[in-house]
Amino acid sequence: MKGPETRLYLLDIEGTVAPISFVTETLFPYARAHFPDFLKAHLEDPEVRDDLALLDRENRAETDPSCPYTRGDPAREPEVWLGNNLAYLFWLMDRDRKSTALKSLQGKIWKAGFERGELRSTLFEDVPSAIERWSKQARVAIYSSGSVEAQQLLFHYSNFGDLTPLISGYFDTRTGVKTASASYESIAAKMGVWTAEILFFSDAIAELDAARAAQCHTRLVVRQGNAPVDDAHGHPRVETLG
Repeated sequence: MKGPETRLYLLDIEGTVAPISFVTETLFPYARAHFPDFLKAHLEDPEVRDDLALLDRENRAETDPSCPYTRGDPAREPEVWLGNNLAYLFWLMDRDRKSTALKSLQGKIWKAGFERGELRSTLFEDVPSAIERWSKQARVAIYSSGSVEAQQLLFHYSNFGDLTPLISGYFDTRTGVKTASASYESIAAKMGVWTAEILFFSDAIAELDAARAAQCHTRLVVRQGNAPVDDAHGHPRVETLG
């Protein structure tokens, strides 16, 4: 499958290259179960402290009155501080919020799980051959709300082996939200292509609409387990990447 003048195949993850169930039933519960011990063990880690500082800034910007606060002094009141941060992290997870801080912390927890052999990602059967084929004629990149680190883990520790040598770029919410056309323009600039040379695959209409507004070509991926789509907004439907 090749769009007009395609130089970059850009792929979503959930519902596109991996079953939604793998994320919701395996990765999310794993992170939730390990968050308390992880924060206690890695509080002095500079990268974790950066994530927590960002989490606090995100928390202070929240306008939802149901949002728990992350206030507290980790040195003077460690248990109170930990409880507040966990409450906010779980609140974000329960609402599937695309928090950059949450995604980064989850990625660090998953990294340990993958490296210990407790996790192995599940990709759809057509994914390896499609990525291999595309990488010979163009480039392949990933754009997901999950952190870049988590994306790399998913393709490195997959049920088809390590696919990372075939992938040229990874993009997450630090590039911008997936429902903003400017995000796709930014990806094009970073990958050295025109947006019209990008073919973007996703199961989410709002993301496809944003990509098309940036002049990208699009494909709506229909997989078993995905939410049904009544109106594809004119995006061509595909059931495989083949």
